[in-house]
Amino acid sequence: MSMAAVKFGGIAERIGVQMTRGQAARLRSLAEEAYQPKQYARDLTFEETERRISALKAEIALADSF
Repeated sequence: MSMAAVKFGGIAERIGVQMTRGQAARLRSLAEEAYQPKQYARDLTFEETERRISALKAEIALADSF
């Protein structure tokens, strides 16, 4: 991994790291709000959790726009 990746954003520190409690709570509530409870799983990484949170936020925003 390049030094730029480590310096900007701390990517190396987040790869393979378990999601935080805050992320878990946010993901669970968004999954329930979007009626997609299978989006929540206890063994997700930090990065995967962030991706799912972003996707669920976008989906909820789209649904609210109608």
